Amino acid sequence: MVSTMREAARRGALSPVVADASLGVCVAVGLLAAALAGVGPAVVSPRPLDAGAVALAATVAAAVAVRRRYPIAALVVLNAVPLAWFVSAYPGRLITLAPLIACYTLAAYRGWRWGLAGAVLTALTQIIAIRIVLADAETAGVVPNLVLSAATAGSAGAAVGYYRAVLAATRAQLARETRTREERARRLAVEERLRIARELHDVFGHTMATISVQAGVGLHVIEQRPGQAREALTTIKKICDDGLIDVKTILGILRADTSTEEEPGQPRAPRGGLDRLTELLDTAEAAGLRVELNVDGDLRPLPAPVDLAAYRIIQEALTNVLRHADAHAVRLALTHEPSRLLIRIRDDGPTTSADTRHTAAGHHGHGIDGMRERARALSGQLTAAPHPEGGFEVCAELPVPHPR
Repeated sequence: MVSTMREAARRGALSPVVADASLGVCVAVGLLAAALAGVGPAVVSPRPLDAGAVALAATVAAAVAVRRRYPIAALVVLNAVPLAWFVSAYPGRLITLAPLIACYTLAAYRGWRWGLAGAVLTALTQIIAIRIVLADAETAGVVPNLVLSAATAGSAGAAVGYYRAVLAATRAQLARETRTREERARRLAVEERLRIARELHDVFGHTMATISVQAGVGLHVIEQRPGQAREALTTIKKICDDGLIDVKTILGILRADTSTEEEPGQPRAPRGGLDRLTELLDTAEAAGLRVELNVDGDLRPLPAPVDLAAYRIIQEALTNVLRHADAHAVRLALTHEPSRLLIRIRDDGPTTSADTRHTAAGHHGHGIDGMRERARALSGQLTAAPHPEGGFEVCAELPVPHPR
């Protein structure tokens, strides 16, 4: 609505050309009317207004109309017109006010230096017109007033020009800041979408892979060993419940951006961390994967981003083993060092299967790419490749900043 009002105001406002032309006509008519009415000091033996006076007034109107495009030429013309007016002995001395318009315009559009030059030229022209052309010694006292008027016009124009320059610079700065904020907001939105997509990929990938394995076990033993099939279904239900909680948490973060109310007890960050590592390993073992965990170093609380990234990397690596590797066992080694966390996940699957798994995960499922992105986001690194002694190994190094 505000932009509509501004547009209407622009349409309703006169263009600069029309405004200057109108001002020129008004000044010319005002000068002729003042001359007819005898406004201003009396002129000895005045000459009646004729076509010459009208031509001079028209010259004033034309100079005022083009003063913005040609400020120097307008100043020269408007200073020459009073001389011609007084030489022709036309009545009325308000013609001396016309050069002040040009003096103001020159200072406003060309700066204070040009304004000073215009004020000096205008003051000299006024003095010449009164003292030399008119040979008027009685009104010599008005000379200081003429000089002050020219200086005032030039100063006012310079002030207006400075204000316009500051206003333009401020608007340009605001426009740049607005563009910067918009670009930053777009960049943050893209990063947030990628982060959420990565979280959803990890949650769904791990959940679906485990469910698929458990469902296969259940179908295989449902007739011969119903108890084991029941355990598989129980595991599937637990995995689904945990996955739904993770998905609701991630979607809840999205809703928090558009809603001011939060559900009681709703987590404000995606679930996941090394405190849930035992639960993750139990789920993998329930799917038939034997996991050997080795932890070295002094355990200490990790920053939330590092903790979540470590959990998700381990989760994605185990998911890839379940989905793409013909492996039975996985060795998981966590090494806590003062400035970094080292993660090594190696399975015992055959190398050919590992190569196939690397291609599928890296180019179709984006699993390995996602793990690399998580490590890079923390200024860390991750490698994933077949191990020389067999199987497939994922190695991640995550920097751990020192607490301040």
